[in-house]
Amino acid sequence: MSTMPGHDPLDPQDANPQNDVATSSAGTLLPDSALSDAGASELEPAPWTIEQADDLQPAAPPTAERLPEAEPSLLFQSFSRADLQPPPRIPHLGHLGLLAALAFVSLLGVGLLVRVGLHFRLFGVSKATAAVSEIHYMLGSMGVLYALTFVLSLLVFPLFWQKSLFAGLQWRAQTALHLRRRLFGAACFCFVLALVNGAVMPGPPDTPIDKIFRTPGAAWLLFFFGVTFAPFFEEILFRGFLLPALCTAYDWTAEWISGEPSPGSDENGHPLWSVPAMVAASILTSVPFALMHGEQTSYAAGPLLLLVCVSLVLCWARLSTRSLAASVLVHASYNFLLFFLMLLGTSGFRHLDKM
Repeated sequence: MSTMPGHDPLDPQDANPQNDVATSSAGTLLPDSALSDAGASELEPAPWTIEQADDLQPAAPPTAERLPEAEPSLLFQSFSRADLQPPPRIPHLGHLGLLAALAFVSLLGVGLLVRVGLHFRLFGVSKATAAVSEIHYMLGSMGVLYALTFVLSLLVFPLFWQKSLFAGLQWRAQTALHLRRRLFGAACFCFVLALVNGAVMPGPPDTPIDKIFRTPGAAWLLFFFGVTFAPFFEEILFRGFLLPALCTAYDWTAEWISGEPSPGSDENGHPLWSVPAMVAASILTSVPFALMHGEQTSYAAGPLLLLVCVSLVLCWARLSTRSLAASVLVHASYNFLLFFLMLLGTSGFRHLDKM
């Protein structure tokens, strides 16, 4: 039985006993010389080959279909004040005031043109008092006023609305063409109402409009103007700006008083109005519409009542179809029926004494 040599901790050459011995796989301590002679071949690593080096490269991740990115939670989304506020309702009373300012600028231009015409004695007129009753100056100045205001509106309002004038006013010509039979029926209803009104509540004789018709050539000018320019521009003013602005003002006021939200807007951003707002706005729109035409019939009660009723029908056409072109079509058709009746009754405006 052999014994292991003793370990002297004080011997400096024997300070690290691990340098002299190693542990075999069976747990037996072996000297370094035995480790180098007996097991060196088993412990030394085998030389690397190219195939083994390639195996150590990191494997490419398996390809997979890219999953759609998850939508961020609403909890972490930020909203600006513009996102929270509803879109502005157009046109409103501020836009109506802007239209009045554009009309005033156009009126200054019309006054300048009239002065130029009087200076050159256009149509044989040299005084402003005579130009008031001269048919060419009357219709010409009114047509220029309408046209200048319209052109300025085409340029100015898109800057505020971020959309064209016709889009902001809900022109929608396709809707009017689709409903043309129903709209012409509304014009016929107004025409029958005018016949009944003339029989029950006739206007006074020799009104300003009667005197104008007796002027040579005035009837045809009025016919053309009343079927084209007048319906188009008057509907833009009354049913395009005034009616929607009053509807919006009514709902805003009701919302401020009651605290209940207004109907809001449709999918195209156009305002929706309550039934009371549309009824009240239609009445408030019809009164100035009738008064504007009242001078032609000396503000007689019968013609004024007729004009209010016709305006209510025009407001119904505009609000029910949400198309300004619809009310223009009804207005133009109604005027055409009136002038066509006069044309037949006077044998082509040759016998105006039969009116």
